[in-house]
Amino acid sequence: MATPLSADRALRAFRDEGLTIREYGLWRSHNRNHKGPWGGVNGVVIHHTAGRDSLRLCYEGTSGLPGPLCHSHLSKTGVVTMVGWGRCNHAGTFAQNAHDAVVAERSAHPRPDSAEPVDGNRHYYGIEVENLGDGRDWYPSVQYDAAVRWAAALCRAHGWTAQSVIGHKEGTRRKIDPRGPVGRPDGPAFDMDRFRRDVQQRLDGAASSSEESDVAISDADAKKIARAVWETDGIVGVSWGSETNPEWKPESVVNHIGEVTRENRGRIKALQAAVAELAAQGAARDAILAQLAAGGGLDAAEIRAAAEAGAQAFADRLGDALTTEA
Repeated sequence: MATPLSADRALRAFRDEGLTIREYGLWRSHNRNHKGPWGGVNGVVIHHTAGRDSLRLCYEGTSGLPGPLCHSHLSKTGVVTMVGWGRCNHAGTFAQNAHDAVVAERSAHPRPDSAEPVDGNRHYYGIEVENLGDGRDWYPSVQYDAAVRWAAALCRAHGWTAQSVIGHKEGTRRKIDPRGPVGRPDGPAFDMDRFRRDVQQRLDGAASSSEESDVAISDADAKKIARAVWETDGIVGVSWGSETNPEWKPESVVNHIGEVTRENRGRIKALQAAVAELAAQGAARDAILAQLAAGGGLDAAEIRAAAEAGAQAFADRLGDALTTEA
């Protein structure tokens, strides 16, 4: 058994693995430690949320099962949000044979016994991966990759192999998670043996953000990428949405460019700052455009031209941020 990582040490491990991390509420002190001990820890449990818009639920829980319901929540976009640290209501009780396989880091994980004497909340870290769990909802590649990185970060920090990672369905007969296709709607089913192989492959390499070098791209290419993202996410004219992305969010720029230029991590940090500035100015910009239209200060064509000029200018700023050395 291992001593659980401190909150700060866990954050470093996740970020060193190349994850985008957010912090929710008072997550560092949000736990169920008053109900029992946390640790020593033996492994990592992968869950699916069985619902959408599940972040708040994972933090607060329900009257029958108070939160936190996991240590981390993983969105469809690959963003990991910290919701608790300490004992969490995520695993419940586990079968002894399933737990023993994790402790011994065996390559074969048996079907769990019906008896469940092991306190899983004490001995495991847990992540809730956003998915309906209906067998049809799929895990985008960026989400699956983030789950692999999250598990690898904890295994790397503790010196564990990937055999210390199990799905909730492998610890108890009561659960079916994680479930659903991976990579695309008709992709292969989420398979824990494959998941462990992917985690081990990552462990056999180096932690990405601290040891992988940036791949150089030209200023022109960076601006093309920024412009393509801008147009794809529908931030043109007086409309802040498009048919392909009617509810644009600042993260979409970061996530899209992060996929295209994954190794340009230092530059993406500068890009995030620029996008955050845009988000802060969005409401004011909308109000100004509304006032102009209502007051008759500009006609529709002039408003559209001004907005498109602003879009082009910000696209150029995105490109400049992306090509700025960290």
